[in-house]
Order: sequence, then C-alpha cells, then structure tokens
Amino acid sequence: MVIAGLTPEFTNWRDEQLAWRRTSVLFDQSHHMFNLNIKGSDALRLIRDTAVNSTENFPVDAAKQYVAVNGEGKLIGDNILFRYEEDEFHAVGMAATVNWLQFHAETGGYDVELTRDEPSNVRVGPPRSYRYEVQGPGAIDVIRDATGGDVPTVKFFHGARFTIGGQQVRALRHGMAGEPGFEFVGPWEEREPVHAALLEAGAKHGMVQVGGRAYLTNTLESGWLPRPLPAIFTGESTAAHRAWLTADSHDARASLGGSFRSEDIEDYYFTPFDLGYGRIVKFDHDFIGRAALEAQLADGTAQANQKVTLVWNREDTAAAFGSMFDEELGAKYFNMPLANYATYQYDRVQTPDGNYAGRSNYVGYSANERAVLSIAVVDAAVATPGTEVVVLWGESPVSSKVQVENHRQVAIRATVQPAPLVAKARSEYRSNTPVGV
Repeated sequence: MVIAGLTPEFTNWRDEQLAWRRTSVLFDQSHHMFNLNIKGSDALRLIRDTAVNSTENFPVDAAKQYVAVNGEGKLIGDNILFRYEEDEFHAVGMAATVNWLQFHAETGGYDVELTRDEPSNVRVGPPRSYRYEVQGPGAIDVIRDATGGDVPTVKFFHGARFTIGGQQVRALRHGMAGEPGFEFVGPWEEREPVHAALLEAGAKHGMVQVGGRAYLTNTLESGWLPRPLPAIFTGESTAAHRAWLTADSHDARASLGGSFRSEDIEDYYFTPFDLGYGRIVKFDHDFIGRAALEAQLADGTAQANQKVTLVWNREDTAAAFGSMFDEELGAKYFNMPLANYATYQYDRVQTPDGNYAGRSNYVGYSANERAVLSIAVVDAAVATPGTEVVVLWGESPVSSKVQVENHRQVAIRATVQPAPLVAKARSEYRSNTPVGV
C-alpha cells in the first residue's frame, strides 16, 4: 500500500522505522487523510451532539481525539479534531467520522459552513493545507533550531503558534510511541519555506524523512487501531446516513478481508470500550448513542474485550513467509512492512485449543521490535500480558479479491502484550506532562 502524493521511501523503510526511536523523523501527513473544516455559530453544538467526548474544556489551538458512535452504541470511528477558533473546528482522519460529521451538519439544521478536502488519491489538484510532524527523542532539538528559539512549554494535545521559515504555523503538541514532538499545519502555498526550514534544522540532528511505507506502520508501536469497520451498515440509527452516502463513497468501495468470518456484519463492529476509549466517554452532555453506552457499562459489555498488541511468534511467522519458496501451496503472501490485504483487515484470534478469542485488525513488521505485530481486540479472559494465542493467517475459503492469491491458511502463535507496546508510550503518550524547554 502506498500513500498517493508521498514518496514511498526516502532511504529504506527499515531505517525510517528505526529513526523514530533513535533520533527524529519528519512525517508528511498532507496527503492520505480526509479533512473537514466546520465553521459557524453551531459548530460546537454539532461536535457536542455527535461526540462521546466532553467539550467543556476545549480551548482554541487544542485538539481532541473525537470519537463517535451510532444510536446502538457501536463505534463509527475516531479522528483528530482541532479547535482553530471559537467557532471553527477541523476534523482530520478516516472517512467514516468525517462523513458522519458532514451528514449531521447538512441534515440536522446546524448553522455551519463546511469545507471538505479529500486525500490525494481522489482529489484533483493539491491539498488545501500541509501537515508536517516532527517526532522522536531528538524532535525538540530540531524544532528549537527550526523556530530559532526556545520551544514553549505545551501540554499534550494543546497547541501554539510558531514561526518557521518566515511563516506562521499552527503547532500541536503530539506524540508517537511515547516520544515528544509537534505537528505543524498551514496553507499549502506556504509549505515550501516551512519544509525547507525543518529539513535544514533536522540535518544537524540526524532527522530522517519517513516515506509512506514506514509511516503506515507507526501505529503498530503506538497502539492505535486506525481502521475499525464503521458501524454504519445496519441499524435504524444509521439508515438515513446510509441513504445519504453515495455509491462511490469510501465505505461503499472498501474491502473486508482476513480469516475472521461471520454472516452477521455486526460481528465486525466494536464499541468504544473495546478500543480503550472508555477514558474519553463523558456523560456530561447528551449525544448520539449515550443511552446505549450507559447500558454497556451497566450490563458489563464494556468490560468484555480489551485492545492489545499481539507479538507474532518468530518461527511461525518465518515459516509462513518462507512458504513462498515451497513447491506446495504456500501461505498468504506477507507484504512488508504493512501486511494488511484489505481495507478492513479482520483475522481470527483463538486460544491454543481452537476457541474463539478475538479479532486481529492491523498487522505489520516493526524493525524496532524485530517482530511482526498486530493490534487486536481480544476477550478480557485472554488479555493478560504473556498469554499465548493463535492468529489464523489467510482466508479459508479464499475470497475473490484481486489482491488475494490462492493460498493455504496457517496458524501463527502470538503473545499478548499491552497496547501501546512500548512502556514509555503507555506512561507518557497520553499524559498531560508539559514538554518544552
């Protein structure tokens, strides 16, 4: 998989992965995400009505991980939601939540003005904005040199305004795998001096540019699940939304793949609690799905599953990968470094004796861990770190998707570990500890 508009590799994806733990990296996030700008007197009300998040503490220049559910309490998805001004918000992420916000804005009687920007693979012309991110243990040194002064003390997911390359930029204090950094945003026509200043500063500190291949795998270490199937395909609460979506919309064209199989599409849905978003859910306001989430907490459903990292067994993975050299039918081809072969990847996780234990959803190789990792949602009973489970790799029967060759399904052992996998990320990534100089 290659992100349109972005160089696949600047050096090689292995060294680019290693750099985000060792020195610092520059991500170009301008091309692959859906963007929706929401401006108007009802912008905050739209957010409040559709988000499980509280909006009571949402200052200008800050951001939230916006999470939305349908009326039955099943996950639509999440995105990063910036507050640019008192009456202006900007959503960045996958298609599902951007569509969800746009649908309710257009049909719910909200006084807002919408501006949408598609990813580069479907857009005609350049993006409206650039989005660069500098991350890693040396990121603050790079940013200090690029700005020509001390980096202000900013809490996690809070922002500031910097001057880089003679241009004013919006800066969001971000983090990845526990390392500090900032994300910079501005108009597309102002990108070149900003990009050049970041590269010049980075050259003094060993910063590495990350291409599209490595970029897609950073979530394996940071523990975020980027592609849960949005719960929009069934249910009365999403019927009007389905009718609003066009036949060529992202989720009308998306593929579903992997070894997990069910005739009921709702078996592919998640709750926000499944993905660890319980800390985000706040019942200080009315929102779509509130009653259903309260019921999940009351009946224990909210505690049924847990998001984890699966570390795949080296010997089993090597045998599956090496089977392409066998004369007999081999295992499903394992693409490197991201091995997903469907838009929504769902592989069956089971106990060693074959009982269902969960779903593995995003899989790839980490040069930092020297292992194949996947982000999975498993039964709470097997979520203890160190528990051994089995992932079924490949489809049976083999589907007709053009990217799926004839293959045999194989069982690969895996060890349950926390998500995020990196201890530093678990202790610092979500904290509000100020980072600056």
